[in-house]
Amino acid sequence: MRIFIAIKLENEIKDKLSQIQEELKSAQADVRWVKPENIHLTLKFLGETPVEETKIPEIIRCLKELGGQIKPFTARISGMGAFPSLKSARVIWVGVKEDTTELTKLAGMIEDSLVKLGFPEEKRKFSAHLTLGRLRSNKNKDKLGQKLEKFKIPGLSVRINSIALFESVLHPTGAAYQKLSEISLSKI
Repeated sequence: MRIFIAIKLENEIKDKLSQIQEELKSAQADVRWVKPENIHLTLKFLGETPVEETKIPEIIRCLKELGGQIKPFTARISGMGAFPSLKSARVIWVGVKEDTTELTKLAGMIEDSLVKLGFPEEKRKFSAHLTLGRLRSNKNKDKLGQKLEKFKIPGLSVRINSIALFESVLHPTGAAYQKLSEISLSKI
């Protein structure tokens, strides 16, 4: 199983991100764009290595414990860029900024809990972002980079009320995500 823990986005946010993708497509770069319905905020990716189905209940139990320790919060969508950099772009992203430190705290708590369950520790620092697309070649990459540098994101906020465990099923047409469990954030 390929699984990950993420925050689902409201349809209104996905629609706005789809409009941004359409603007960027005018650069005619060779990008495999993420389907708007698949855009999410990943907190922890677990699935490059096989995950036994027997681990799923343990992961859900862990997430339920964590959900009770964090209250719902808001984050802002702000800025655009590319990983590892605009010049060497492989992934096009939109940034997520915190008004509080709750998002980073939540990601850290998930990381710590899952390491205790035997999952490998993430070596990279958590970077809150929404992936819009992945470059397949250098075709018109410079033109896309210029668009990214100039693009202004309209003020968008994301209300984070829950976290979800997803399975990623790969198909020739791209990945499909199936929600395995959703846990409400409920600290009072």
